[in-house]
Amino acid sequence: MVTAREVAQLCGVSVATVSRVFNRPATVSATTRERVERVARDLDFSPNESARALSRQQSAMVGLVWDTDHRRPGWRHPFLQDLLLGLKSALSSHGYHLLLLATSDDARDRHPGVSLADPIAYVSMTRRHHLAGLVLIDSGTDADAFTTFAQSGLPCVALDVAISGPRATHVTSDNAGGAAEAVRHLAALGHRRIATITGPRGNAPATARTEGYRRGLAEAGLPVTEDLVVGGDFYRESGFVGMRRLLARKNPPTAVFAASDEMAVGALLAARAAGLRVPADLAVVGFDDIEVASLVDPALTTVAQDKPGFGTAAAGALLAMLESSTTPEPVLLPTKLVVRDSCGVRR
Repeated sequence: MVTAREVAQLCGVSVATVSRVFNRPATVSATTRERVERVARDLDFSPNESARALSRQQSAMVGLVWDTDHRRPGWRHPFLQDLLLGLKSALSSHGYHLLLLATSDDARDRHPGVSLADPIAYVSMTRRHHLAGLVLIDSGTDADAFTTFAQSGLPCVALDVAISGPRATHVTSDNAGGAAEAVRHLAALGHRRIATITGPRGNAPATARTEGYRRGLAEAGLPVTEDLVVGGDFYRESGFVGMRRLLARKNPPTAVFAASDEMAVGALLAARAAGLRVPADLAVVGFDDIEVASLVDPALTTVAQDKPGFGTAAAGALLAMLESSTTPEPVLLPTKLVVRDSCGVRR
C-alpha cells in the first residue's frame, strides 16, 4: 500500500500538505495541489487507507495464514475456492486487502508434519508489518499453532477451528446438524444399514460430521454398527477405497453418508465398478454441495454449506474487531439438505 509519506517525498512536500490536498484543497496552492494529485494517481494512492494506517499504526492488509504447500491437498479443495471469494469480496468492500502469509519449505522440512512450525514468527511478522488482523485456515495440523495466535491479542478469525482469546473468534458450519439430517433422510427412505465414510482423524468438521451421523441414527431409532464406519480424508480416492471396504462386508450397507462430496463421488465410482446401481442398489449422500455434486450421474444428494457466506461471515467477524472494541461470539452457519437423484426409497 502506498502511504501519504511516500507521496510527500516524491512531491517534495510534507505529509501534512498531502493531507490538506485531499481534505482541505482550498488551503493548498493550485500548482502544489496538481502535482500531489498527479503523483497520487500514478501511484494509485488511496488517502482513506493511508489515513487509517497512520492513525491506527496498522495497514489495510489482513493476513491469511494458510499452508498452501503442494504436498498437502487442502488448498485444492473446491469448497475453499468459493469461501475465499466471499472473504476477499467482503474485506475489499471495506477497504481491506488479503495478504497470504506463506510457510517456507525450509521450515516445513525442519519440522516434518507441522505446517506452522513457528507461530511466534508469524505473530512477530504480523506486528512488524502492522497487519490489521489474521484469518486462519487449518491445513490439518495447525490447531495448536492457532492457539498461539488467539492468545496473542491480535484480531483473529479461524475457519472451522474453535479458538478463544481476547481478540479471537471462529466461524463454522453446523456440521453435526447437517450430517444428522442426511442420516434421518436416508432412514425415512427405508434404509436400515446406513454407513459413513468419515473425514480425517483430528479434523474438527470431520469429527462433528461423525457425531452427527451417530446422532441421526439414534434419532431414527437405529443402532450404530461400527462395522459400517470407515475412515477417509475428504478426497475422492479415500471415498472409492472406503466404499469398496464397505461393499466387501458380509452384510453391506444399503446407503452411505460420505463426509464430503469428493468422497461421495469416489463412493459412486466404487459402486459402479462393483456393478451396483445408484440409487436402486445403494443410496449415496455427500456434504459440501461443491459444483461437481450436480454434474455427476446420478446427481448427488448432499448437505450444502453456504460457501461464499462462510467467507463473508469470517470477514464480518474480523471487521467487527477492527472497527470497534468488541469481540464477536463464534458464528455457526446453517446447512441445508439438497435432495437430488443419488437417493431412493428402499424396496
